[in-house]
Amino acid sequence: MDSYFKKRYNSFKFAIKGINSAVRSEPHMRLHILAAIGVILLGIIFRVTKVEWCLLAGSIGLVITAEIFNTSIETLTNLVSPQHNPLAGKTKDLAAAAVLVAAITAAIVGLIIFVPYVQDLINTYQTD
Repeated sequence: MDSYFKKRYNSFKFAIKGINSAVRSEPHMRLHILAAIGVILLGIIFRVTKVEWCLLAGSIGLVITAEIFNTSIETLTNLVSPQHNPLAGKTKDLAAAAVLVAAITAAIVGLIIFVPYVQDLINTYQTD
């Protein structure tokens, strides 16, 4: 039983190490984290609903997960194909495309949620 918990602990430790590595080595990951912080702050300011929080959290998780997959695919591709190879390039392009699709999806979710709040704020100040 003790080894079971130790294995789970080590799994979490390695996963945290991976997140840390992605944040430290990938400028896009830092940009995604910054955007996530901005979205969270807007959610707090506008007091979004629980459902909206779920959609925002899911979108943030989707983008960060996609970026981690992209980083791991790029790293593995560089390992197995250090010299230029068209298939390696295609692999990297596809992984980057997944991040782009996730980010666009998250941006659309953010717009759907936040635009009405911003419109209400503007309308409040225009009527005063």
